[in-house]
Amino acid sequence: MSRQLTGVDLFAGAGGMSLGFEQAGVEVVAAVEIDPIHAAIHQFNFPDCVVLPRSVTAITGEKIRSAAGLGKRPVDIVFGGAPCQGFSLIGKRILDDPRNNLVRDFVRIVRELDASYFVFENVKGLTVGHHKKFLLELIEEFEKCGYIVRTEWQVLNAAHFGVPQDRQRLFLIGAKRGKDLPEYPKPLCTASGGPTEFLLSAGPSSKDALGDLPDADWFDELNATDEVRVGPLKAVSDYAREMRCESLDDWHCGPRRKWRKDWLTSSMRTQHSDISRMRFSETPPGSVEPISRFFKLAPDGICNTLRAGTDAARGAFTSPRPIHYLYPRCVTVREMARLHGFPDWFRFHRTKWHGARQIGNAVPPPLARAVATEIVKATGVHLTRSSYVQELGDEALLTMDMSQAARYWGVEVPVSRRDRKSGAKKRSQAETEAERLRMALA
Repeated sequence: MSRQLTGVDLFAGAGGMSLGFEQAGVEVVAAVEIDPIHAAIHQFNFPDCVVLPRSVTAITGEKIRSAAGLGKRPVDIVFGGAPCQGFSLIGKRILDDPRNNLVRDFVRIVRELDASYFVFENVKGLTVGHHKKFLLELIEEFEKCGYIVRTEWQVLNAAHFGVPQDRQRLFLIGAKRGKDLPEYPKPLCTASGGPTEFLLSAGPSSKDALGDLPDADWFDELNATDEVRVGPLKAVSDYAREMRCESLDDWHCGPRRKWRKDWLTSSMRTQHSDISRMRFSETPPGSVEPISRFFKLAPDGICNTLRAGTDAARGAFTSPRPIHYLYPRCVTVREMARLHGFPDWFRFHRTKWHGARQIGNAVPPPLARAVATEIVKATGVHLTRSSYVQELGDEALLTMDMSQAARYWGVEVPVSRRDRKSGAKKRSQAETEAERLRMALA
């Protein structure tokens, strides 16, 4: 059987899972993302994908079908990572907690689209202790809708799938009854050691990922912008060549993009004090700098888990970026992208805060591709490499602030609740508890 598989990305962010599924041969026809800036970045990188800048609570399967012009065309796969927050209702169903409505909406949309398969991605902490009750309830909900779920569920580490980062995520895979249930992907790399000594016996290292990128501090232009022309780069590893998309194989089964290969992008500089730079330079590779608590990359090791920080509604805190193994500074957004498995044509918001948050929230594309490939195998559809060459979107999408992005999409600016007298953000005890739990489980 030969046809194009269709997929829908819920909670899409900038598009880490979208890219991985695209590389596996799935046409991602629609993406739902509530953050206007993230939605703009997704549209830039996937201009043929319909972006719905709304909460999933305001979206139905019919709206997705209509927006994407699907007609009677089947939806093969729905995938995404719905936030899970409510675990405090003792003696009650966790899915009945109002804070978990987004998870229920994920199930609802899978059902309304009558998808053949789904992939639910989340933090590994959901698999331990009493949190397992949540997964059992979620599986029960899917079974009520006519789906079977692959059990035992698995936590997959991106480091086992060719990503130079220790990043573990839960994946729940299901299929409509009567369909072949996909397997979990087998690891491609082996790894050993603890969180700060995580060495790959096979697979790319930090130096493999970053060794060909010029130091952003060489370019004064990068104090004011995130891009500069550097001329053709000379890749130092197979991994770097893949990130540069130097061969047709590096695009996998997805469409190629037209992009400027002689430009260094997503690389705005960070201003560090001389004292900070001295501390960074004196920190041994593979250890934590004691004052900042930043992890310093080891050239022959891999990165610690890249985190997103918090959004504006939760204080706009920037998550620490690791220290470069060679230069006395934190890594740039482009270097984070390399450590996450994003190819160099893929762009992020110009600001470091938004760009780092988009990467930290994303599923590494090679890991998503490994999962998607197993689903494609289960469908029995024969895929061939795409010959399509796609233009990227309008670069104005990369620079919009929140108000501009909201106007672009015709939606309201997301506003956090503030105390009228002091202007400080107000957070309920339940929200604080949920945030603490989220950070503990991540």
